[in-house]
Amino acid sequence: MSWGTELWDQFDNLEKHTQWGIDILEKYIKFVKERTEIELSYAKQLRNLSKKYQPKKNSKEEEEYRYTACKAFLSTLNETNDYAGQHEVISENLAAQIIAGLARYVQELKQERKSHFHDGRKAQQHIETCWKQLESSKRRFERDCKEADRAQQYFEKMDADINVTKADVEKARQQAQMRHQMAEDSKADYSSILQKFNQEQREYYHTHIPNIFQKIQEMEERRVVRIGESMKTYAEVDRQVIPIVGKCLDGIVKAAESIDEKNDSQLVIEAYKSGFEPPGDIEFEDYTQPMKRTVSDNSLSNSRGEGKAEPKFGGKSKGKLWPFIKKNKPPPPPPASASPSAVPNGPQSPKQPKEPLSHRFNEFMTSKPKIHCFRSLKRGLSLKLGATPEDFSNLPPEQRRKKLQQKVDELNKEIQKEMDQRDAITKMKDVYLKNPQMGDPASLDHKLTEVSQNIEKLRLEAQKFEAWLAEVEGRLPARSDQARRQSGLYDAQTAPTVNNCAQARESSPDGSYTEEQSQESEVKVLAADFDDEFDDEEPLPAIGTCKALYTFDGQNEGTISVVEGETLYVIEEDKGDGWTRIRRNEDEEGYVPTSYVEVYLDKNAKGAKTYI
Repeated sequence: MSWGTELWDQFDNLEKHTQWGIDILEKYIKFVKERTEIELSYAKQLRNLSKKYQPKKNSKEEEEYRYTACKAFLSTLNETNDYAGQHEVISENLAAQIIAGLARYVQELKQERKSHFHDGRKAQQHIETCWKQLESSKRRFERDCKEADRAQQYFEKMDADINVTKADVEKARQQAQMRHQMAEDSKADYSSILQKFNQEQREYYHTHIPNIFQKIQEMEERRVVRIGESMKTYAEVDRQVIPIVGKCLDGIVKAAESIDEKNDSQLVIEAYKSGFEPPGDIEFEDYTQPMKRTVSDNSLSNSRGEGKAEPKFGGKSKGKLWPFIKKNKPPPPPPASASPSAVPNGPQSPKQPKEPLSHRFNEFMTSKPKIHCFRSLKRGLSLKLGATPEDFSNLPPEQRRKKLQQKVDELNKEIQKEMDQRDAITKMKDVYLKNPQMGDPASLDHKLTEVSQNIEKLRLEAQKFEAWLAEVEGRLPARSDQARRQSGLYDAQTAPTVNNCAQARESSPDGSYTEEQSQESEVKVLAADFDDEFDDEEPLPAIGTCKALYTFDGQNEGTISVVEGETLYVIEEDKGDGWTRIRRNEDEEGYVPTSYVEVYLDKNAKGAKTYI
C-alpha cells in the first residue's frame, strides 16, 4: 500500500489532505493550550478560596482554631491549596511536554511538506516541458512531411508539363529533394524526442512521483503517530498527579478522623471557665413580716441599727471611708421604687449636728482608717473607662491565669530573641577585636548596651507577670513592696500620704476582682490640710434601692458588707466592671458585686434625691 502507486495521479488531493492534517494538529495544540489555561485558572481560584477562609493573623479567628474541628477545617484548606498546586503541575507539564513539542513539530512538518511538494511540482514541470518539446517536434515533423509532399507533387507536375523548361523542372526536383530531407530530419528529431519523453515519463510516474508521494505518506504517518503520542502524554500528565491528589484527599480524611468532640468540649471549658463556685440555695423570704411591724419599726435606719453592729475602723468592715465620703448626714427616706422588703413612707431620722473638724481629725488619727490605695483607684478608673488592666484582673481566675501564662511565654520568647542578638553582637565584637581592619569594636558597645537594657526590662516585666501568675495559682499569697516597685506599679504614685499599699486578688461571682488588703495603710496628714469643705460637700444622690440576694463579706478596700435580704440605697450603677456602689448610711458606703444584689432604680428620682 503506497501512495506513489495508488495515488500517482492525486497530487492536488494529497496536497489538500496534508494541509488538513497540519490544521488538525494545530487545532489539538490549541485545545491543549486552552486546557492549560483552565487548569491555571482553576488552581488560582482554589488558592484564592483557600486563602479566603484561612484564619487572619492576630485575630479572634486564629484563637478559634484550637478546636479539633477547626484544625481539621484548616487542614482541609491546606490540602485544597496543595490540590490546587497539582493542577498547576498539570498545566506546566501539558505546556512543556505537549504544547512546546508540538509547536516545534508543526513548524518542521510545514517545512518538510513544503519541500516534498516543491519536488513534486518540479517533477511535474519537467515532464510538462518534455511533453511540450515532443509536441513541438511532432508538429514540425508533420509540417515538414506536408511540405515535402507538396514539393514532390509540384515537381511531378512540372516534369509532366512539356511547356516547362528543363531548368524549372530541375529547380522543382531540387526543392522536392530538400523538403524530403527536412522531413526526414524532423522525423529523426521527433523520434528521438519521443523516446526521451517516454523515458522521462516512465521515470516520472514510476520513480519520481512514487518517491515523493512515499515521503509525503511517511510524513503524514509520523504526524498521526505524533498526535497519538501527544494524546497519551495528555493522559499521563493527569495520571502522574493522581497519587499526590490521593494523598491530599487522604489528608482531608485523616483530618476529619482526627476531630475529637470530647477534646473540643474540654477546650470550651478551658476557654470560658471562670473558677467560681455556683451559688447556693435561695432562702425563703417572708414578706408578711413588714405587715406585722409597727410604723416606728419600719424605719430603715432603725432596722439597720438593730440588726448590725456599729462598724469599726480596725476590723474588716470597710464602711468608714472618711475623708472621701461625708459624715453625720442622715440617710434619705426609701424611694418609691424600693424593693418589696422596704417599707414606704417611713419616718426620717432627725437631723444630727455637724461635728467639729478637730474631733473628726482626732478620730481619724486614732482609728487609722484604711483608704483606697492609688493602684485600686487607678484600676477602678481604667475599668470605668473601658481599658483592660495590665494584670488582667477584670477576667475570671481561670481566664486570667491563661492570659498571664500566655504573656509570660511571649516575654520569655522576646528575652531569648534579645539574648541571641546579644550573643551575635558579642561574637562580632570579638571578631573586630581580633581583626581591627574588619570594623571598630567600640561601635558595637552602644548596641550591646541597648540590647542588655532591653533584656533587663523584659526580665523585670516577666517577673512582674510571673508574680501575678503565682498569685492566681496560689503559690504567692501576696507580693512585697519590692516586687511591686519592680513591676512599675508605683510610677504614678506621687501622693505623699500613701506609704504602702499591699494587695492580693479576690474573685467575685461576675468575673471581676477587688483588691485585698494585707497591711494597714499608714496615713500621715496635717490638720491644716483639711478644712470645712468636707462638711459643705453634698453626698451622691440615691438613684434607687437594692436588695441583697446573698451575704457578702466586704473585706477589701472600697467594698461594704451586706446581709442576705438587706435593703440599701444605690448611689452608682454598674459601669460594666461588675460592681454597684451602694450606701447604708452616711458613714457606710462602698461597692458590692452586682450579681449579689437586685437593683430597683427610680428613674423619676434619679439625680434628684439627696440626703438632708
